[in-house]
Amino acid sequence: MNAKKVKILAISGSLRKNSSNTTILLALSKISPLETDFHFYEGLENLPHFNPEIDTEEPPDSVSNFRKQLKEADGVIICTPEYARGVPGVLKNALDWAVSSGEFMNKPVAVISASSHSSGGEKAHESIMLTLEMIQAKIPEESTLRIGAAGTKISKNAEIIDAFTKKELENVLHSLLSSVT
Repeated sequence: MNAKKVKILAISGSLRKNSSNTTILLALSKISPLETDFHFYEGLENLPHFNPEIDTEEPPDSVSNFRKQLKEADGVIICTPEYARGVPGVLKNALDWAVSSGEFMNKPVAVISASSHSSGGEKAHESIMLTLEMIQAKIPEESTLRIGAAGTKISKNAEIIDAFTKKELENVLHSLLSSVT
């Protein structure tokens, strides 16, 4: 009998093609157990600016698709940079689209912020945590991480080259997966 795979939706808060945040998510997918099915959300830039007047029973297709992917996921991993001491606008916009529809409610979510600075995106991390708590995401203990000097810890080929960071990422992944199984 085959066990059901755990479906994880990975969301990078960066639109840059060679983003260290996206690379971290790729690295996580490489070290995840075989029974984990990673899906990468790739429509962040296609979501319209949040507007309650178009958040109707038939929202824009890009919003419906985002909400569907969230709903179908057993858990979510978000990795975000810090921009202007906060969460990048495109990521905050995506989260705003999920406020009234409730896809994050009780959904296990891991949160990673990564930055070239030593703070590891501290302000972005604080900000996204406030938003996720407000929309009642389930953030398991040990499922959050800040990675400073990220470019020195993950290779461009999505290999974790820093042993301590690898252990921390394994802990985040284990914590998240334990909360969905």
